[in-house]
Amino acid sequence: MNSREDELLAKAAVDALVGQLALTPKPGLPDPRDLTARATRRDHRSLRWSARALLPGLTAMAAAARRTGEPSARLRAELGAIGRSTEHTVGLAGGGHRGALWTLGLLVAAAALKPGAGPAETTTLAKHIAAHPDRRAPRRPSRGSTVSARYGAAGARGEARAGFPHVRRALDILTTARAQGAAEPQARLDALLTVMSTLQDTELLYTAGPTGLREVQARARSVLEAGGTATRSGAEALTALDTDLNRRGWSPSGSAPLLAGALFLDASGARGCV
Repeated sequence: MNSREDELLAKAAVDALVGQLALTPKPGLPDPRDLTARATRRDHRSLRWSARALLPGLTAMAAAARRTGEPSARLRAELGAIGRSTEHTVGLAGGGHRGALWTLGLLVAAAALKPGAGPAETTTLAKHIAAHPDRRAPRRPSRGSTVSARYGAAGARGEARAGFPHVRRALDILTTARAQGAAEPQARLDALLTVMSTLQDTELLYTAGPTGLREVQARARSVLEAGGTATRSGAEALTALDTDLNRRGWSPSGSAPLLAGALFLDASGARGCV
């Protein structure tokens, strides 16, 4: 393996993130409809641009994993250092994607550790990497960690240390929806709603509290129980949820990076990268 393989993994991850950004209508989340809204079009355009700034950092993460050869504390420390540098670069390019960098960085590193591994083994390797503490990480608490501590939510770190169960669940739904004849955007929306239906989203906990989080989870489930977004009733339920989340200013932003992670595993597996 050489740097070309590292670049291919990183590109697959960035493409997955861009694919997540392009998906519409995502309830309460940035999507291409924002380009027609004066108040938010710059934000979405900036997100699309800054997603590309992840490429060098993700390539470096893949290279570090391939060089280290095991999900060790040493690799975790190196990934943390690369991640902080990449956050700075992404900030210069417009910002955003911190959750995606965490999710995709671990998955890219795990994929580089064992080329040819399937999604289950890749997420297990990511779990082993995340189990090590990043001893050089800044000690100041983030909003996500504060909310996680207050409400007992797993948060992004807990999701990784559990082996990304929501990424695996989203990947399963992608496969099932496609097999049932759903168009690709509908399959991806169903995967996103599946994540939203059970994820303890720290951003929703911060803005909407536990009651609001439970309401969003229940309404995401109701879209799926109506037959998913490929059905008329499911599509109507999705529209109502999207309208309500935008009106309230509630954003299930923890779900979007996990969908990107599922799209990465899906695309990388199809291309033989992992």
